[in-house]
Amino acid sequence: MTTGTPPDDAALDPEAVRRHRPLFRAIARRKNPKLRRTDITVTDEKTVRRAVKAASLGNAMEWFDFGIYSYLAVTIGHVFFPSGNDTMQLLSSFATFAVAFLVRPLGGLYFGPLGDRVGRKKVLALTMILMALGTFCIGLIPSYASIGFWAPVLLIFFRLLQGFSTGGEYGGASTFIAEYAPDKKRGYFGSFLELGTLAGYASAAALVVTLTEWLGDGTMEDWGWRVPFLVAGPLGLVGLYLRLRLEETPAFQRLEEEMADEHITSEGTELKEIFVAQWQRLLLCVVLVAAYNICHYMLLSYMPTYLTDELDYDDSHGLLILVGTMVVLMCLVNQVGRLNDRIGRKPLLAAGMGGFILLSVPAFWLLQEGSFAAVTAGMLMLGLPLVCLLGTMSAVLPALFATNVRYGSLSIGYNLAASLFGGTTPLVITGLISLTGSDMMPAVYAIVAASVGLVAVVFIKETARQPLEGSQPSVSTHKEAVEMVTSQTQDPTF
Repeated sequence: MTTGTPPDDAALDPEAVRRHRPLFRAIARRKNPKLRRTDITVTDEKTVRRAVKAASLGNAMEWFDFGIYSYLAVTIGHVFFPSGNDTMQLLSSFATFAVAFLVRPLGGLYFGPLGDRVGRKKVLALTMILMALGTFCIGLIPSYASIGFWAPVLLIFFRLLQGFSTGGEYGGASTFIAEYAPDKKRGYFGSFLELGTLAGYASAAALVVTLTEWLGDGTMEDWGWRVPFLVAGPLGLVGLYLRLRLEETPAFQRLEEEMADEHITSEGTELKEIFVAQWQRLLLCVVLVAAYNICHYMLLSYMPTYLTDELDYDDSHGLLILVGTMVVLMCLVNQVGRLNDRIGRKPLLAAGMGGFILLSVPAFWLLQEGSFAAVTAGMLMLGLPLVCLLGTMSAVLPALFATNVRYGSLSIGYNLAASLFGGTTPLVITGLISLTGSDMMPAVYAIVAASVGLVAVVFIKETARQPLEGSQPSVSTHKEAVEMVTSQTQDPTF
């Protein structure tokens, strides 16, 4: 916080400043008051860790649900769509996967502004209930052979419910962690959200592999595919319990107090504020998330299908390699979070986008070579730039927006990009390969996405170790708070 600087209009008249220096110093102090100890939030380590755990575990369960569908895409195509051309069944399955992403912006439009009005905690509990319900019900739908046309209709309905609830998940969970975390550790704590994403995907893949090996392909297609979906019910109850035990974030509590003191209501004004006043930041959010999501879904959702359908790789072996890759990323993601707290968010984002530009083609050459060692190396080559994005994005995106519109802006921007580019990634890549006959289309698609994302990185502000806009400075200890105050004045106000 700067102090003692004349206002901008005074800078145009230095003679006036010279004649009335005490007056302009008083104006500057009024506009930029010195930081007091009461202006600094001292976080409780146990509370922060509990908040991070609840948000991350809930996020893991959300992506466990989504991952199940991705890894059972071939089986779901056989169960829910008319028999015939295998490619058409797969395309139908991926189209249904993409349907959930089409309603995610609607979920963001609803849950995001709601979270800025009534609080992060309540909305995150509601999204958890809806997601678990949608996934559980998919496991109960009869097959196409049993009820015909109604099977895909019901599948699409519950996928829409999944997508609508997910529209409020990432924006809320990342906002929740960002507002709880101390400024100097926001990257580290934010990386646990993506650790949850990886854990959800890895758990889904591991469960599908285990069931496939245990039951066999025939039994999996008969009824075994239902088991992972039905597991979502009790997992959702666990996530709901964890989220309901938390308190609201300090930033939102302070916002509520300020609005109550000034008798301000935000109802009905959020969308205008987001789309009119925040449009530039919203555009940056959309571009960053689009690039990130294409690379993310290409590796973590589409890759098992690519290995199986395009390279004739064994289903279980492909998933096992992906699980191994995700375990490596899980070991690295928190270290990336620590690193971006030290050197900044932008260098890590640039490394991730640049990595996809440089390594995608060599990685797919290795995948096409076909041996276990080559496929593993190719997956890791794609995983390393992805982990730079995973460990950084959850700290970058919430910092783009102020407290009063953070949940809404992030939910809308994130889900708009995820809808247009993330969920459609498997469908687009499958279509491009079918159209061109080239197995290198996934690499080309990732390179184009990362190139656009790299341009967006240039325009974002560096926010490492800085307070969130509209929030008080946040530190880990009382000692840090005292040092922050005494660093600006020899006569601190306590």
